[in-house]
Parts: sequence; structure tokens; C-alpha cells
Amino acid sequence: MRKVVLISCVRKKLRTRARAKDLYASPLFQLCYEYAKMLRPDAIFILSAKYGLVRPEQYIAPYDVTLNSMSPHEIREWASRVVCRLRQWCDLAQDHFILLAGRKYRKPLIPHLDSYEVPMEGLSIGKQLQYLGRQLYERAV
Repeated sequence: MRKVVLISCVRKKLRTRARAKDLYASPLFQLCYEYAKMLRPDAIFILSAKYGLVRPEQYIAPYDVTLNSMSPHEIREWASRVVCRLRQWCDLAQDHFILLAGRKYRKPLIPHLDSYEVPMEGLSIGKQLQYLGRQLYERAV
């Protein structure tokens, strides 16, 4: 069983093409990415509303697309593309997924994952930032 972390994209981005791990410029994304690395997973992927499933080192251009503005049909199509790509890299029945993603991004994927956890489920953005900061601090001490 491999450990795979999925992090959702964020609105705040750099203005130029960059590696996905660097493109997303919000404190929440940066803390999620640091936390994901701290978990020592076998893989980390970013859930992009525009590009689907993205590897952190993959170069992508900035965009202004979010699942929040998509219709239910468009979200299902997005999820289908993401699941198809996930299957290329992961075993959806055997691998364990850690979802660091908002409800809109994780809800259409969860039915396809046999083993998963959502460590910050139900937390506001402020509480997520606190949780991530605390986790990173405690591991550093």
C-alpha cells in the first residue's frame, strides 16, 4: 500500500508559468505542500481545476478556473479525467490517499478511493492554517 497526498489548487497564483508546487502562492497551499512532504508519501499530486491531476514538478501556466464556478456536469467530467490520470499512477483499491482539498475537489473523487482520510475536514481556512502550522512545528521540535 502506497501513501498518496492530493492537494487542491488555490486562487492565488504567480503571474508566469512555473512548477505547479511554486505556481500556487497562497499560505494555505504552501503549508499543505510542506505538510504533505512531511508525511513522506510515495507521491504528491495537485488537483487543478484547469489541468486536472498535476505533478508538483510539472510546469503549468497561471489560470483563473475553479470548480466553484462549474456545473455539476463539468465537475463530473473533471473528476472522471482526474480519476483516469490517478489510475495511471496509483492503485485506487490498494493505495491510501490523504486529501488536503476542499469539499468541492474531494467529494467527486472519494467514491473512487477505497482508503482515504481528510485530516482537516470541517475546518475553516483559519483553522486549517493553525492545524498545518501546529503539525509542522511539532514535527520540527
